[in-house]
Amino acid sequence: MLCGKFVLTLKADTIPAVSLTTISQVNQGNSYITFPTDIGNIEPLWFEASLIPNFHIRTNKDSRLMGVLTPQIMIRMYREYSFPVKTPSYRPQVTMYYKLCKEKKNSTLFFRLAHHSNGQDGDFYSEDGSINLESGDFSTNYIELGLIRTFFNKKLNATQFYRMSFRKDFIREDNELNGIYSKFRWKNSFSVFKVRQKETKNLKKKAGFSLKADTEVMFGDIYTWDEQIFDRINIGLTAFYTPKFFEDIGFFIQLYHGQDYYNIYFNHQLNVIRFGIMTELLRF
Repeated sequence: MLCGKFVLTLKADTIPAVSLTTISQVNQGNSYITFPTDIGNIEPLWFEASLIPNFHIRTNKDSRLMGVLTPQIMIRMYREYSFPVKTPSYRPQVTMYYKLCKEKKNSTLFFRLAHHSNGQDGDFYSEDGSINLESGDFSTNYIELGLIRTFFNKKLNATQFYRMSFRKDFIREDNELNGIYSKFRWKNSFSVFKVRQKETKNLKKKAGFSLKADTEVMFGDIYTWDEQIFDRINIGLTAFYTPKFFEDIGFFIQLYHGQDYYNIYFNHQLNVIRFGIMTELLRF
């Protein structure tokens, strides 16, 4: 029924096609590196960088089923002696995508199996009872199931994506994360990508622009949180601008409130404004 409704809209609006590769790229996220100009309560950094290469597994470009292998790595270089890079975040993941219909305005299901760790094997707690940020072991495995809706706004000449998903972390009862790390998360994301026209004989190349809003609500009994609902909500807003003289990279500004997403630093609450360089496509 959903597909049938989209067919009628397609004939009237002549919606440009959105490939499953593009849908997965939007959902997987973009590689970026920040400038040393963060505003907020994050530790002083020279930069934070996230590398998100995606390896696609499918039979052909028109396939409605596709797998994506993503060995994501995130690092932070601190403004300290010798410029240390502490406890990098490793997020290897496998994601399966399935288009519910072939039309250009569509819905896509995805299922993700992921691991998040910091590659350390030290004690989780320091001698004073605080979390060991230097060498403490952090590791969790989770699954995520979600739906992505794709729309085209002809008036704005922009492609829109809405994603809703549920995440379940598998944390054993004897794991130090039990009771202090959320096992259930409800995630929502809305993205708008302004179509960037290619340069032709009669048309000059134009700049690209995108805007993305993310929310994440964390559930479960967490004894380290008080009763304030904002402790359980992560909110992010990212604006990305690609100048017409660049091919793939551009500049972004991001506002973020919520739990620190950098492995064992999860117990920190961040309120930060950041700037940096982002790419929509990581090439090898």
